[in-house]
Amino acid sequence: MIVAQNINKVYKQGFRSVHAVKEADIRVDEGERVYVHGPSGAGKSTLLHVLGALDKPTAGKVSFREKSIYALSDRKRSSLRNRNFGFIFQFYHLLSELNVLENVMLPAMIKGGASSGKIKSRAKGLLDMVGMSDRLKHRTHQISGGEAQRTAIARALVNSPDVIFCDEPTGNLDSKMSEEIYDLLYKISEASGMSVVVVSHQEVEKDFFHTEYYMKDGVLEKVTDKGTKEVEDLMTI
Repeated sequence: MIVAQNINKVYKQGFRSVHAVKEADIRVDEGERVYVHGPSGAGKSTLLHVLGALDKPTAGKVSFREKSIYALSDRKRSSLRNRNFGFIFQFYHLLSELNVLENVMLPAMIKGGASSGKIKSRAKGLLDMVGMSDRLKHRTHQISGGEAQRTAIARALVNSPDVIFCDEPTGNLDSKMSEEIYDLLYKISEASGMSVVVVSHQEVEKDFFHTEYYMKDGVLEKVTDKGTKEVEDLMTI
């Protein structure tokens, strides 16, 4: 579904260049859960932003269902993010001026094509699924970190995306709440066939993911069943 080949991302910092991602190859199939881990500063978030149509690579190609993402216009790429991709971030990015229900409804309101009543009904159903049905009218400062992340998951799901991209989704949560969040993502993925891409420096249970990658100093390697790491060759695809 998503194929990225020879991805490079270089940032300019004054007179020096930072090579955040170096010649990375990665693919995400329908319904696949992919886990990319490595130390902080390894380039994981940058890679996720490139895969999720948030940040154009310096070089390389990213395709979604055989169409080049970065050959699209800005408008079409924004539509792709809204309709096909969902995002869950470490710091939630909920809007403080909106309550829980309104935050979840927002992406669907932007997408359009459905009445506000239908959008509200879907948002309520998702919030009930993630255990937030008794917090609909609460503002962001009135809920815990775990509740905020559950709200963010519901928001990411409201447009029925094909892929959810998770950037350190449990970085601000304790171990028990982290397990609950990954268990929730696992169940949603299994039930809907939705793909999930997680980047994190934290350990994730092996039962969660299908495919594992390791990243350090911008270099991405696939972890094999034997525990060794190898660069995935996508040139034959």
